[in-house]
Amino acid sequence: MGRNTRKRRTPLATKIVAGAAALAVGGGGLVWANFYASAHEEHGGHNRTRSAGAQVATIDCPDVGQKIRDVPDRARGEVDGELATMDSQITNAYQRLATTRRAQAGDSQFVQNSILGPLKDRRKAIIDRIQLEINRAGGRADDNLDELAACQGRPADQQQNGDGQDGDGQDGDGQDGGGQDDGQDQDGQNGDGQGQDDNGNGVAGPVADDFIDINDVQPNSRNSRNGLAADGDGGSTGTFTTDCGVNENNLFNSDNLIAAPGVDNGAHHTHDYVGNQDNDAFSSDEDLANADTSCQNQGDRSTYYWPVLRLQDGTQEFDANDQGGGAEGNIGKILKPAQAELKFVGSRQGDVVAMPKFLRIITGDAKSFTNGDANANTSWSCSGFEDRQVTDKYPLCPEGSQVLRTTNFQSCWDGQNIDSANHRDHMAFVQEDGSCPEGFQAVPQLQVRLAYDIPTPTVENGQVRNPYAVDSFPEQLHKPITDHNDFINVMDEDLMNEVVDCINRGEDCQ
Repeated sequence: MGRNTRKRRTPLATKIVAGAAALAVGGGGLVWANFYASAHEEHGGHNRTRSAGAQVATIDCPDVGQKIRDVPDRARGEVDGELATMDSQITNAYQRLATTRRAQAGDSQFVQNSILGPLKDRRKAIIDRIQLEINRAGGRADDNLDELAACQGRPADQQQNGDGQDGDGQDGDGQDGGGQDDGQDQDGQNGDGQGQDDNGNGVAGPVADDFIDINDVQPNSRNSRNGLAADGDGGSTGTFTTDCGVNENNLFNSDNLIAAPGVDNGAHHTHDYVGNQDNDAFSSDEDLANADTSCQNQGDRSTYYWPVLRLQDGTQEFDANDQGGGAEGNIGKILKPAQAELKFVGSRQGDVVAMPKFLRIITGDAKSFTNGDANANTSWSCSGFEDRQVTDKYPLCPEGSQVLRTTNFQSCWDGQNIDSANHRDHMAFVQEDGSCPEGFQAVPQLQVRLAYDIPTPTVENGQVRNPYAVDSFPEQLHKPITDHNDFINVMDEDLMNEVVDCINRGEDCQ
């Protein structure tokens, strides 16, 4: 399978992460250790006594990027670069967490002293630079950003705390001692290569609890503050569907042009791209405007992208040893959608106005497992069961039913900006009655529906076999709640006006 091969520079931060990841690669993926310390262990057999205390499973850091406001335009590139470096620091710290389990078992303060403490210091230095860059550009940095420097360790069974800010203490003191080796636990699975919580594939997640039989989901029970459909019986009732394929051109990379422009591997996971064919971290608006498109309507050069789904079946993909791929725990066969429906709809409360060219929208949150669900959005379901939607579980679909990922984007624009400092504030979701918040106006709402043909995983004895999972930042453990979707509007003016007119006239166009 191919990938985006545009030559890009490799920043020092990426090289450092790659060096750390190289120590943690086994079987094409990031080596993972069990979530529980072992008080008694026989490496040659299967007898072992597990402690009742939960070991630190992942690293939970406050999301500085979502807290930043009012960054002057001329400082945004530098600030985004610093935030991407913070992401690399978390990835590096997580990799160290996952490869030092024996040392953690022998020292209850190892995680705090060797991982979380140094991470806090490094984050503090970057926060200081961010504040300086904002102030130099004529802005006024928030003096309280320093409070976001500290991270915590989260046990496997701990629920997301909503804001990730519980100080810098360690939640891993329930570890039983007994290990004196402070080297890396390269076998990762307590010696026999078959860990309880890695499904035997060498990476963390997904686990059995991340899946649910679609028949066990109650109809119309999804509780989400986001993702409301803007369209309805009143207002502008038309639709415009654009057909851009399912990434037949094999355009993949682990960049994030919106959140981390100019940063190689800014996403730390691989994206599918349809529409615009010049999508990487170094693409300018001019590049996007002049690029080819996979859309049938050549006036639509918009960028539509989302993290790939993978079947963890042992397949060695093109990125099996690369950053963003197997070196960061994203392993297995990349699954293309059988169908990708991209549809724009109207507003229940009235007409919509044209989107500005190069408007950027991120919906969902790639860090929802640690950030909490405030920005979680994408829904999971099965064909034939679309009244049953879940956000925090992968569905187990019956034979003949497709796995569905659906997303309703924010459709209220502030009328001025094509982006904002945290890449969210310039857009808003419709309110319960379909209207936009004060100061915002309705634009066509993008709705994305992806359908996949995936063999149904089996769950036996608390383990899931042959799971599928969304690519994620390593510390997010492939949780379904981290699914997200991205869009950059690069429709030409005539086509955007056609989209608006069609929707406002109540017609169905394509």
